[in-house]
Amino acid sequence: MTMADSILIDLDLHPDVQLTRFMQEFAERPVVAPNPDTGRADEPQRIQYAVVWKPEPGMLASLPNLEIIFSLGAGVDAILRDPALPDLPLVRFVDPNLTGHMCNWVVLQVLMHTRRQRGYDALQRKREWKEIHPQPASNELTVGIMGLGELGSACATALLALGFNVCGWSRTQKSVKDVVTYHGDGQLNAFLSKTDILVSLLPHTSATHGILNRDLFEKLSKDGPFGAPVVINGGRGGSQVEADIIACLDERVLHGVSLDVFETEPLPANSRLWTFNNAILTPHMAAVSDPATLASHVRTQIDRYERGEELQHLVDRSRGY
Repeated sequence: MTMADSILIDLDLHPDVQLTRFMQEFAERPVVAPNPDTGRADEPQRIQYAVVWKPEPGMLASLPNLEIIFSLGAGVDAILRDPALPDLPLVRFVDPNLTGHMCNWVVLQVLMHTRRQRGYDALQRKREWKEIHPQPASNELTVGIMGLGELGSACATALLALGFNVCGWSRTQKSVKDVVTYHGDGQLNAFLSKTDILVSLLPHTSATHGILNRDLFEKLSKDGPFGAPVVINGGRGGSQVEADIIACLDERVLHGVSLDVFETEPLPANSRLWTFNNAILTPHMAAVSDPATLASHVRTQIDRYERGEELQHLVDRSRGY
């Protein structure tokens, strides 16, 4: 072992099992957590690798022998906000199980709105036997996905299999089989005008901050069976303007929403979002990282690095993902 031989785990996600999983995976080297009183490593010179989600600003810069930063999740926006972030490789978490969880959540939300499930839940509580209209067929609706990375592409494929029309938009040109794709600011309006149900899986960057706002909602298709669009956000809370969402629900600019992420988390108890029957809210659980899979992912990347091979899933800091 060299002087820098330890792995630092910032216990933001699954703190009850995370450290144990990493200690089992890396039995041959020390795995430590930051000091709970200082938020820093007690022996900073020993830290070679850091696995973090929302590190204290300056914590990573305090590690003089740090070589790689790993994100505890698919997103890295909280890490990139650190003004003192060292210029080191930053690796995001890519996991087929996480992708599957996100696909399941997105499909569930699309179907909840399409099949009017919230309305039937209300009728059940009142013990009323009644059919709610309209009940559109999948091929009567176009689902538009913003963000065609691994998560977005997988969700598009899953929705196609259910018979939905699917289009997609991304910052740069992407290709997904049987999906009509748009890219860049110049093609955004064309994408929105075709979209009855908007699914956002965008990362949070300076370019996407607040992008889900009234101006965008008013450009979505109003020609679908509900007369107003649905918005589903499983990406990042910083991408949405919640005051606009509330106003657009009030005014029927939006038919409904499903939100897994919020500007402030946990969502404050006094938020009006809690009060809408046509707003489905979940507590940032659409695609949660599994500690065992995460530990295995970090092990794979460290083994590659120490064999002199290229790291996978490196973040392009200029793009923010």
